[in-house]
Amino acid sequence: MPGRVGESGERICIVLLTGLGDVVMGLPVANALKRDDPRRRITWVAEPMPASVLRHHPAIDEVVVFEKRRGLRGVLDLWRALSRRRFDVTLNLNIYFKSVFPMVFSRAPHRVTVDRGRARDGVWLFGNHQLAPRPRGHTLDLFLEFLEWFGLRDYRVEWRLTLSEEERRKQAEFFERLGGDRPVAVLVPASSRPSKDWFADRYAEVVDALEFDFGFRTVLVGGPGERETRIAREIVERARARPVWAMGDDVRRVVWVIAGSQLVVAPDTGPVHIARALDVPVIGLYGHTNPWRVGPYRKFEDLWVDRYTDEGEPPDPSRTEPKSGRMELITVADVLERVQRAVDRYIPGEALRR
Repeated sequence: MPGRVGESGERICIVLLTGLGDVVMGLPVANALKRDDPRRRITWVAEPMPASVLRHHPAIDEVVVFEKRRGLRGVLDLWRALSRRRFDVTLNLNIYFKSVFPMVFSRAPHRVTVDRGRARDGVWLFGNHQLAPRPRGHTLDLFLEFLEWFGLRDYRVEWRLTLSEEERRKQAEFFERLGGDRPVAVLVPASSRPSKDWFADRYAEVVDALEFDFGFRTVLVGGPGERETRIAREIVERARARPVWAMGDDVRRVVWVIAGSQLVVAPDTGPVHIARALDVPVIGLYGHTNPWRVGPYRKFEDLWVDRYTDEGEPPDPSRTEPKSGRMELITVADVLERVQRAVDRYIPGEALRR
């Protein structure tokens, strides 16, 4: 049953380790808890890459980084870090076994997990409270269920991604170098898995259409990995236009580049949710994964290219199985039709006339 503990200011540990998109989608939970009682102290445990997106966030008092890739040493470092802290409640928003370590190490008397039917790897066994069983739905809806444990039902879904003054200065310099006379479209060449990716030759056609037909300045954004870099370089080589190169390992830069842009085109990957959090129109490319479960939350559905859902089939967020061979069904024409729709519905005319 939902219940409130420690009314004089709970110490809450949120466990949501990765990926980047999931961590961004977890932010409304922290915001709702803090808005309900500003005295709450919220600590978030995350892995290194997504942890940086939590920096400067007004609802998060502290971030503890779990360096899982360091193996046993990373686990021991996490234990030492959490042993120096005290928590009243731990919310384990993850469903995989790696989240057991911070949940147990938190030693919170109340440890809330996903219910048995939706958790994996026996994670639910390590909590002493579970969510009520429900059908699988959108990932963010699952996260918001944790607020019910506190009796919270009337809350605002908000992300509040915040830039520092230094980041705003860097952002201004970056866009000033672009000239400032055209709207900016961000393209994300790759996701965490090849099966979710679109194709470099098709991206190159989209770059050219955005630049020459729609009047956008295009920017390539993504991680520093070999595959992402290789795909981005192929896009540059194939396109007649020359997109701006903003690939690299700085997640904070991804945030402020998207924040200053007018449009994002991306497969199922973290920047999609950064764009949604910042209310930047995003064209999501979905074939391998279900956009009704992992797409931008309750906005920009009209900009999705959904080749996961069969024609005539109703949206079903409970479906979690991947579908192979579906990204190939997304055409350049599909994407450009969504670009036109974004221009017509979401991008102010003055932005296009700059």
